[in-house]
Amino acid sequence: MRKLLFLISLLFFSQTFAQERPFIGIGNLKYFERAYPDIGFEKHFDTEISDWKISVGIPVVPGDKSTIKKVVDFYWANGSFLPASELSNKDKYWSLLYNYPQVLIDPETYTEEEKEQIKNFSSTENRQEGAGTPMFFFEALYSAETRRSLESNIVRISFLGKLTNVHKRMEAPLKRVEEKINKLAETDSDVKHFLANMKSCDAYYWRIIEGTNRKSFHSLGIAMDILPKSQEGKQIFWSWAKSKYPNTWMLIPLKNRWMPPESVIQAFEEEGFIWGGKWVIYDNMHFEYHPELIQYNFFK
Repeated sequence: MRKLLFLISLLFFSQTFAQERPFIGIGNLKYFERAYPDIGFEKHFDTEISDWKISVGIPVVPGDKSTIKKVVDFYWANGSFLPASELSNKDKYWSLLYNYPQVLIDPETYTEEEKEQIKNFSSTENRQEGAGTPMFFFEALYSAETRRSLESNIVRISFLGKLTNVHKRMEAPLKRVEEKINKLAETDSDVKHFLANMKSCDAYYWRIIEGTNRKSFHSLGIAMDILPKSQEGKQIFWSWAKSKYPNTWMLIPLKNRWMPPESVIQAFEEEGFIWGGKWVIYDNMHFEYHPELIQYNFFK
């Protein structure tokens, strides 16, 4: 059971069942403070609501805390950062802090019970009606309340030789990732092949997550899909694999899944990105900027 809960938590699984949701105390606010040092986080306990109220100050110029002008209020709500209007619906939302593993889990170790749990989680019904990521904090941070407000912050960059559109807050961390990967390619043949086989880097795209009613992090310009020219006969995305192998997609061996070299994944993680290949419903082309999760899982 302990192993099952760990597996489930890789992609918020444990939070889809209210009785299994871990307690995330206000002390964990420190991971957001570390992850976003230019953001202001002021807290006080609201006795009427019986929860911590967090005033989030967002700078006009990324990296410059002295330019904070916009302040948005949230309630901690077990790490969900909810506006007051959503507190009555808090069971519909996951915590923004969850387990992101440092190593891949071998699908060969799944029990029959675990397989069924994964199937149920990935079902269309659960993905449409189950709990999901609260986007309120991120929409405020990236000015993504509307498509128009978000797109005023989207910039076009070159990343590893490919043009793509990202949120302006991604420019600096992606530049550091690029420098690390190019340096690795000088001596690492696997990284060199990865770059030569790279077809595109697709980031900003205003859309809803497939099979859900929730906005994708691509819609904020903070997620990137790195697509290869050739998958070399391997699987890359759980949903595509499911269409071919409806009952066994989650059991596809790691060796039969396309993935970037480990050193490339590490370069992204060092700069605050998580990799979708570590989710149980895997998305091996996908990277997403969540420095709060790197802080929470790697630097406790």
